Amino acid sequence: MENEEQLIQACLQNDRNAQRKLYNAYAGRMLVVCARYTQNKEEAEDVLQEAFIKIFQNLSKFRGESTLGAWIKRIVINVAINHIRAQQHFQGMSDVQEYENQFTDGLTSIEGIHFKELIEMIRKLPKGCQSVFNLYAIEGYQHKEIAEMLNITEGTSKSQYARAKAILQSQLSVNS
Repeated sequence: MENEEQLIQACLQNDRNAQRKLYNAYAGRMLVVCARYTQNKEEAEDVLQEAFIKIFQNLSKFRGESTLGAWIKRIVINVAINHIRAQQHFQGMSDVQEYENQFTDGLTSIEGIHFKELIEMIRKLPKGCQSVFNLYAIEGYQHKEIAEMLNITEGTSKSQYARAKAILQSQLSVNS
């Protein structure tokens, strides 16, 4: 199999086979990332296609400072966030302290719940909460970074995360 650098060079020369190989190597994993930010499979596929257009347009900018997979994932997340921004504006919650005090970090045990059910619960969260929850709990970003990415305040990021946890905890307790 070709190494990553050869594959990138072939893609840059508009080799359709190489582009197909690159797409096939990452599309499945990146579709899962897209699904965490969208409401349904079709929307996730649209975001994925838009992301791969950007990936191929910007492949010459890849410097190898991270793995190709990490670079691709970052573009996919950015495209998903821009997709959300285009759909809806975020609304902050006024009483951040109330939510921070009410709930502890981390969700309650999710034993007995299937991964698909959890993803479905996350998809049903309000858009702002869903984005913040994905970025903080799943992708590992800090609230300050999330605030910059989503163009919201750090307090809004914290309150939306707390609200997402509260909703998920409520749904989990109903299901148990």
